[in-house]
Amino acid sequence: MKVNLKNKVALVTGSGKGIGRAIAETFTENGAHVAYTDVDKTLFKDNSPKAGDYSVYELDVRNDNHIEEVIASILREHGRIDILINNAGGGDLNYRVSGDRVPIESWSRVIDMNLNSPFKISKKVLTDSMIPQKSGRIINIASVAGIVPLQLQCAYNASKAGLIQLTKALAVEMGEHRITINAIAPGSTLTDGTRKIFYSDEGSFSEHVQRHLDHVPLGRPAQPEEIAHAVLFLAAPESAYITGQVLAVDGGWTTGYIRDF
Repeated sequence: MKVNLKNKVALVTGSGKGIGRAIAETFTENGAHVAYTDVDKTLFKDNSPKAGDYSVYELDVRNDNHIEEVIASILREHGRIDILINNAGGGDLNYRVSGDRVPIESWSRVIDMNLNSPFKISKKVLTDSMIPQKSGRIINIASVAGIVPLQLQCAYNASKAGLIQLTKALAVEMGEHRITINAIAPGSTLTDGTRKIFYSDEGSFSEHVQRHLDHVPLGRPAQPEEIAHAVLFLAAPESAYITGQVLAVDGGWTTGYIRDF
């Protein structure tokens, strides 16, 4: 899919690796200037972005000062932000336990990363760029966990469900400014980070993952590029009448399919 994003400035959070990197590279390939951001700037030193028009910023999305400084820098250097991809997020692998056993500190970290940070970044970009220019696209990377709960991940589930509802609420409020706000809900996606979880030492899917994939009609995890192309679709000029929607890119997971036994 090719989309004309020439003269557009896109900010992608958490774009040092994984889904965020795939989104950022897809956008540069389609003509946008992309502001790559990540809490770990060394990711760009060890693996520089593909050729294209881009800039790189260190951004800890949990740090309010970082948010203010990075957005101000982008606006100072490029004049506007047309597209915001709130991708940075994650769970707490140290506490895959039932909700009664989750420490408040772990809960707060996950909510802060996955819900508070996208709100703060969106608020700043809306106020300083998109509302004054009367145009913009915000695309939030949620999760199927915001639609159907994952076991032993109550904080992650709640944060992504909250992000989906935030997407819809802001879409209603920003429509008068010709700003569209949508979300992508990826299912299991094969990134460098998940690869060691997905595969056994023999190279096949681990038994745990295979049981999970038995509930996915397509029977496999997504590639990061497949998520990126769904994001590109929502950013396309031709998608200007789509707002407040959640697009599940999940191989059919959220259909409720259960393999016949």
